[in-house]
Amino acid sequence: MRRVLAAAFVGLIAVTHSAFATAQEDRETYEQLELFGEILENIRGGYVEDVSATELIEAAIEGMIGSLDPHSKYHNPKSYKEVQVQARGEFGGLGIEVTMENGLVKVIAPIDDTPAQRAGIEPGDLVTHLDDEPVLGLTLQQAVDRMRGPANSEITLTVRRSGVEEDLIFPITRAIIKIRSVRTRVVDDEIIVARISAFSEHTSDDLDDAVGDLWEEQGDRLVGAVLDLRNNPGGLLDQAVAVSDAFLEQGEIVSTRGRDPESALRFNAREGDIIDGLPLVVLINGGSASASEIVAGALQDHGRALILGTRSFGKGSVQTVIPLGGGNGALRLTTARYFTPSGRSIQEMGIDPDIVVEQIRKESEPAAMAEQREEDLDGPLDNGGIVIDEDQDPAADEAQEEAEDDVTEGDYQLARAIEQLRGARILSGASAVN
Repeated sequence: MRRVLAAAFVGLIAVTHSAFATAQEDRETYEQLELFGEILENIRGGYVEDVSATELIEAAIEGMIGSLDPHSKYHNPKSYKEVQVQARGEFGGLGIEVTMENGLVKVIAPIDDTPAQRAGIEPGDLVTHLDDEPVLGLTLQQAVDRMRGPANSEITLTVRRSGVEEDLIFPITRAIIKIRSVRTRVVDDEIIVARISAFSEHTSDDLDDAVGDLWEEQGDRLVGAVLDLRNNPGGLLDQAVAVSDAFLEQGEIVSTRGRDPESALRFNAREGDIIDGLPLVVLINGGSASASEIVAGALQDHGRALILGTRSFGKGSVQTVIPLGGGNGALRLTTARYFTPSGRSIQEMGIDPDIVVEQIRKESEPAAMAEQREEDLDGPLDNGGIVIDEDQDPAADEAQEEAEDDVTEGDYQLARAIEQLRGARILSGASAVN
């Protein structure tokens, strides 16, 4: 039985002779797989309670992958579907941003022009029942899964609203919801502020469309733009490349290097700048990771933008999603590291802003939690041998002192970015902020 299980695992992970440097390694691997089969057999036969072999094997797989680095992961079929939803940026659902409060689903905001918004769902509403089934006892993900579904299917939400005595009933027909990863606005008719919350399949197209519309509306009045990547956890590599390319006329955007030197890839910009060379400021913080860091690093290295805020997260590793046969989900495996055009490793180092500006909170606001970065995670991938400079940039202390002396209302980092652009307009008509 043990030998049968060991042989089965050899087949499951598609071990080939060419994957091992020597026959000795091949034998040792087979012996370890046989050991695994023996342990599995003993647990199934002797553990105090009946346990599922499927659950045990899945746990073993997760443990094996978890020993590599924080970003490699096994996705079972259910979680793989969620990964695909996030990458596509669209799904069948209601169109509400939600959280959990006291066991109920709380509406943060309905998304514009979605079934939830049209039905009358409002921010602050508490969803108590889904199709007459109570929400209490469900996790947030379970509740979200129930609210999602095929377009044109119907679900009934029971809602408790502040100031309304009786519960409200909302029959809602699901539709295809497009996640809006890009939001734009114009400050004082002269500065574009483009906020990217994640890099999904439609991000670069949405950015081009939104900025293009503003360009047509504002015309010659525009003097610069702010690209806000704060708390953007990343997403698709091709979208990070496309967003960087949107502001660059030429040159390398990012390179990736894996274990095999021949697998190295370089991505280059093509001619064309969606803001026609106007000054650009990019906002980052400790929540800006991966794809966000690719964009910030590329624009910084080419001198195309001024980077403002605090040091980014430092996730400079590339993950490849490998679908597994038989509908068994997918393997998300770290396969390479990112490097900026100047050859800087993003991994564990992050992107240091040109001007360090901490976000200032009002006295009435709770103290913010310390920002966690890649280097604080358990077992992070190293940065490929590049030394991290721990010395504080002298400009950081000066910027912090200025921040403490000049507390403004609202978003202080954004206010400083706008000040930089207005200063650049006054000092010169240069095409980049330096």
